[in-house]
Amino acid sequence: MTTSHDRYRAARDLLLDLREDHEKAVAAFAWPVFDAPFNWAHDWFDVIADGVDRPALTIAEEDGSVASWTFDELRRRSNRLARWLAEQGVRRGDSVMLMLGNQVELWESMLAVMKLGAVIMPTTTALGAADLPDRIARGGARHVIAGAADAPKFAGIEGLTRVAVGGTVEGWLDHAAAATADDDPLPHPGTAADDRLLLYFTSGTTSRPKLVEHTQQSYPVGHLSTLYWLGIRAGDTHLNISSPGWAKHAWSCFFAPWIAEASIFVHNYSRFDAAALLGRIREHGVTTFCAPPTVWRMLIKADLSGGPGELREVVAAGEPLNPEVIEQVRRAWGLTLRDGFGQTETTASVGNTPGSVVKPGSMGRPLPGVPVVLVDPLTGRPSEVEGEICLDLAEAPLSLMTGYLGDPEKQAEATEGGYYHTGDVATRDDDGYLFSVGRTDDVFKASDYKVSPFELESVLIEHPAVTEAAVVPAPDPVRLAVPKAYVALAPGWEPTRETALEILRHARENLAPYLRVRRLEFFDLPKTISGKIRRVELRAREEAGVGGGAEWRDDRFPELKG
Repeated sequence: MTTSHDRYRAARDLLLDLREDHEKAVAAFAWPVFDAPFNWAHDWFDVIADGVDRPALTIAEEDGSVASWTFDELRRRSNRLARWLAEQGVRRGDSVMLMLGNQVELWESMLAVMKLGAVIMPTTTALGAADLPDRIARGGARHVIAGAADAPKFAGIEGLTRVAVGGTVEGWLDHAAAATADDDPLPHPGTAADDRLLLYFTSGTTSRPKLVEHTQQSYPVGHLSTLYWLGIRAGDTHLNISSPGWAKHAWSCFFAPWIAEASIFVHNYSRFDAAALLGRIREHGVTTFCAPPTVWRMLIKADLSGGPGELREVVAAGEPLNPEVIEQVRRAWGLTLRDGFGQTETTASVGNTPGSVVKPGSMGRPLPGVPVVLVDPLTGRPSEVEGEICLDLAEAPLSLMTGYLGDPEKQAEATEGGYYHTGDVATRDDDGYLFSVGRTDDVFKASDYKVSPFELESVLIEHPAVTEAAVVPAPDPVRLAVPKAYVALAPGWEPTRETALEILRHARENLAPYLRVRRLEFFDLPKTISGKIRRVELRAREEAGVGGGAEWRDDRFPELKG
């Protein structure tokens, strides 16, 4: 009899066997179908973890201390916690908010909640008390597991079972009490593949955070596509730079590595230090590494001369990856930095996969099992050349969320015309590679030319003075709008006239005249708490006429005339 585990493993193994043959993998892969109850913690993790003494999780702290837990230890720890939580009243279908940092209790809590058939609500520790009542209400949270230091944020919120980690808090249960529970396997909760498992709040770059619902299969099974993009193999040590509470943490700090039977490595720090991170990567034999473009942009400004250590695969996701970053990593380490694309609402959907030709500026090709199409925003029909990145709902994409919980209007908007709309625009070349144009609300017109901020930003960060840049339209009486760059400077550079002139001259020499950056302002770029640049804030600043007093304009530099 073929079990759920067997079907899952067969799909996983096919992708591993074809990990360097993108075309064959796309043609051969099919999502596993479960006609019996499915629960990833029971049917996958416990099976691969039972009796296995290889490290499943290693956490390196800023002070130099390191702790590690084997697969079997995490299996048993999560069994104990699940039994104890059941005694406290956690039941199948209950929403459990997790507000924990990168600590072992986070991983064992995710497994334990899953084993009970309850619903996980990951929540960033950066969230303030003011945001919690809304999230608890919208997610229907009945229980919370949080660090003792964050317990005061929940003051005044009624109706929750409260579990404190890392200290005793009055009125809260002590997580440490779970250590005395039995670690025998738990009965299967009988969850179906389409039962709710995860509730994620988006980072809210343009509006109030949406509540994304995922099932027992959309993330645990859907992340087979993420595994394929990352290129993780059994026995690897994988490092992903992402904060708990965000979907990317589940992508690459939970599901994908353990689907591959690889070890997760975590580097904790209070302030990002490129040299310290590179030292950890080499010291701990990290073989696969994923970081957002922001981190990669900081890394290439650091000293890469010490080499990549044992790194084999390096990838980026979260925002489009600038070609200059890829080239500098290649020159320094001889490794090809591979871009990918996905959202909280999906698993990895598009990517440059191991063994594929990487074209500078391309996010890659649609991944196995993901029905990606480009849809013309004007006609609502598929386009072979340019359009919004969408998933074809007629093909029932397994890796897509169930929907936006409690927001039928947003859900209808996101699925209009039979497609799931990502809000990202791309072009496609003759080989099927996609190239980011930008978010649908980021692209603008200047002198009747369409401007993609990403294209301009990619040129700007080639200059050594620029760590990050965000381009938005600035109102102009003649051209309607002109491209303005908000720039975060690299260490050692000052926000002077001379620096502005250098950057504007660099942009002028490397961009077509109609794409020229006309204005520049040195600025601390606003970001969501997940690290994405909030261009919407910068656009609003320009529309309100705030961004003008400290800006440099190209027409005021005699040196740029002619």
